[in-house]
Formats: sequence, C-alpha cells, structure tokens
Amino acid sequence: MEGFLQALKSYQTFNPSGWVGIYRLLPMWVGVVVALVGLVLLLAGGGKLFRAVAGPVGAVLGLVWTGAVTQRLNLGAELDPRLPTLVAAALMALGFLFPPAITFVGVGVPLGLVAGQIAGPADFLLGFGPGFIIGGLVGAFLHRQVSGIVASVVGAWLLVIGALAALHQFGGVVEAVASRPWGVIIAALLFALAGSVYQLAVRPSPEESDQQKAEKQRLKQRLAEQQALEKRWGVK
Repeated sequence: MEGFLQALKSYQTFNPSGWVGIYRLLPMWVGVVVALVGLVLLLAGGGKLFRAVAGPVGAVLGLVWTGAVTQRLNLGAELDPRLPTLVAAALMALGFLFPPAITFVGVGVPLGLVAGQIAGPADFLLGFGPGFIIGGLVGAFLHRQVSGIVASVVGAWLLVIGALAALHQFGGVVEAVASRPWGVIIAALLFALAGSVYQLAVRPSPEESDQQKAEKQRLKQRLAEQQALEKRWGVK
C-alpha cells in the first residue's frame, strides 16, 4: 500500500512515465475491475453516476489548486502545510453530496488563475475573484456537459490503466506499450473524446431519460386499462 500511495504522488507532477507505470502495482483482478469501472464511467459517468466521480475529482482539485492559489496570493509561507489535505477532504465530501459544486470549482479556479495572471501580481485578487465566480457559474450552468467530459476523461484513464494491469501477464507486449507513455496518454485521450461525444450527443440526458421512463409507464398503464376493459366486455 505504501508503494501505491507513493506512486500516486507522481500525479502531482508532470511525470507521464509515473502516471502510466502505476499499473505495475495493480494485481490482474484489480486491473479487470478498474477497467470495467472505467468503461462504465466512459459510457454513462456523466449522469447520476457522476456523484461517484465528483468526490475523488474534488479531492484532486483540492490537492492541486490549493497550493497554486495560496502561492499566487503570497500566503504559502503563512498557512498550515496540511491545508491542501483539509481542502481536498472538504471538496471530496462536497463532491459526493453536491456534484455541481465540483464543476463550479473545477472551472472557476483555472479561469480565476488566468484572470489573476492577466491582472498582474499586484492586483491578482481583483482578477482572480471575478474570474473564479464567472467561471464557476459557467461550469455549474454547463454541469451536464462538464460532468460528461470529466467522467469520460477519468473513465478513459481507468480503462487504459486497468487494461494494462489486467494484461500484465503478457509482459513483453504490455511493457512495450507502457514504455511509450505518450502513446498510452494519446490512446486514453481518444477514448475520452469518443466517450464525451457519446455522452453529450448520443446518450439521453437525465431529464430526457426520466421523460422516456414516464412515457413508458403511461403507455404500460393505458395498455393495462385497455386489456382490463376488453376482458370485462368479453365476459359480458
């Protein structure tokens, strides 16, 4: 477990080989499970299942963006080093309870950082605040689209890493593939693109799905009433 947690730290830096190499720490059966979970998220993770994705994504955002924001505000030396972990835990809980909050933070913080950078170091907060709020509102308003894309990206990566772990017994082939991390990353991006297109353009939205279920229920009820009426007249 310690080795796995250490491998996860590679995701805090730009380390493509480390990102891909984490599959070596997963047993074959875990790889199969991870790949199946990834496939489900790739095809349907942007709907009600996004709640399961929003929690971990919120934790990652807390770990990554807390340090970036505090450094831009020149607060890094004054704050408790445990702050990113506390923010990550809070965002994870918030993601499980209210997923749109994660799309608010996930879109708002990057746009806020860009706006703050444009405003300059002296007026960083004046740029960051409006950028964060406007970007966050856009992210929350486009929650279905953002959640579909995020779920597809997460699902694609889990599918690729899980497949590598599941096929690890074929060492030569898998090692050859993993030795080209950018090839693995590009494959995952292509899967993510296909999943995003499917979830946003093909798969019905939760509202449309509820309407279809309600219509089927009404048709079923009308059919049952018609059959009951015909049976009653037939008896007479």
